[in-house]
Amino acid sequence: MSTPSPFLYSIIILIVSFLCQASAIQLNGARYLGNFWSSSRTLSLRAPKYQYETKYFQQKLDHFSFADLPSFSQRYLINTQHWEGPSCSAPIFLYCGNEGDIEWFAANTGFVWEIAPRFGAMVIFPEHRYYGESMPYGSKEEAYKNATTLSYLTAEQALADYAVLITELKRNLSAQACPVVLFGGSYGGMLAAWMRLKYPHISIGALASSAPVLQFEDLVPPETFYSIVSDGFKRESMSCFNTIKESWDVINKVGQINGGLAQLTKTFHICRELESVDSLSNWLESAYSYLAMVNYPYSTDFLMPLPGSPIKEVCRKIDSLPDGASVLQRIFEGISIYYNYTGKVDCFDLNDDPHGMSGWDWQACTEMIMPMASNRTTSMFPEFYYDPKSNEEQCLKDFHVKPRPTWITSEFGGHAFKSALKAFGSNIIFSNGLLDPWSGGSVLEDVSETIVALTTKKGAHHLDLRAATAEDPDWLLDQRSSEIKLIRGWLDEHYDKKKAISAYR
Repeated sequence: MSTPSPFLYSIIILIVSFLCQASAIQLNGARYLGNFWSSSRTLSLRAPKYQYETKYFQQKLDHFSFADLPSFSQRYLINTQHWEGPSCSAPIFLYCGNEGDIEWFAANTGFVWEIAPRFGAMVIFPEHRYYGESMPYGSKEEAYKNATTLSYLTAEQALADYAVLITELKRNLSAQACPVVLFGGSYGGMLAAWMRLKYPHISIGALASSAPVLQFEDLVPPETFYSIVSDGFKRESMSCFNTIKESWDVINKVGQINGGLAQLTKTFHICRELESVDSLSNWLESAYSYLAMVNYPYSTDFLMPLPGSPIKEVCRKIDSLPDGASVLQRIFEGISIYYNYTGKVDCFDLNDDPHGMSGWDWQACTEMIMPMASNRTTSMFPEFYYDPKSNEEQCLKDFHVKPRPTWITSEFGGHAFKSALKAFGSNIIFSNGLLDPWSGGSVLEDVSETIVALTTKKGAHHLDLRAATAEDPDWLLDQRSSEIKLIRGWLDEHYDKKKAISAYR
């Protein structure tokens, strides 16, 4: 068979390009979604159901050795309904799975699903190893058995999983020329940013939402997280803030008297009698922190079923009890907004893990060492200081492993972050809502023309990645439109370079 002449080859390229653009226009309408997001005010408030196939891919247990180790089955969700295919070099949107069941994250990342048709994109949600159904050694019990079996639960191994999966998938689909755009929120956002930096040949850009990539060592003050949480309650009600601040001493005093733990168990409707005050305090602290993270302007059920502006509702409950109500009564009524907004829970299991996130305890004891502290002056939490020695002792007790607090900054960077990224990084969006306590450990200023920070004063934890609703405020619509414009710019630049190379040839 003869080889087409350069002229004929150019004609073929133009025809294919025209057909791809026509298909995109017919399918997607306007390339930018300003109008799309504005019209979202008419969308249903009900959570959308996204369509995907569930597939599995055999992954190496250890990508960084040649030892003969067992492989494991990694679950991933894929949708090719709107993908314009390899002939058009249509994009692939890959969400970097977090520390939990991937279907949970897929259900709460509507932004990716909603913009995919506009870009003619494939959508892939790979699951993070050791979470959901992606368990090495055949089961969670075996995978979580000891420090040896857990040793392959690292961010580095997870990124390698994603790199191998997308490379093989593109090869199998003859889609090697299709550009990949990465997405992720929270830990998934960290992974998206790190993958863009560690595997720049895999993707053309990354949207890293609420990604605290600087929450390590001394890169940010350790009090930052709890100060932001406290500010959220202080903004709503100073009396609410003071009640919570006072409650810790009250709980400790009650816990020390004879029968005090039983009294606290009854007051807070705990299923099993408390063995220590610490377990109750940790349960309350978690709720306040999560409330700050998901302080969304409308009702959601991401972490728990919650009303819109849940901190406002918690403080309203705490403040609305009649004079004479005890501090503990007020705290119970307020905390029930988080743990029992539906009113269907009879008692609370302090060890409940509805989203399968327990693997994070291991990660937090090995490489994800994020120093935390609480300042008594600015925080509503008890004063405490970050104590690396105490943290090491606890991790040795829990997992028989010593933390490596400087590893993440050695592996992915952190010190002199801006100058380093400006020299070798490109095409990363760090998006943050400043109500989110994790925003204090993220990138809040532009690093360069192509590594940009998009912040919103009233946004919470990766709110921009959630599905559009009729209640989305204008500032959220604007943030998403900016993200879409940047992603379109990455793709346009990629296609322009490819055309220039084809024309040169």
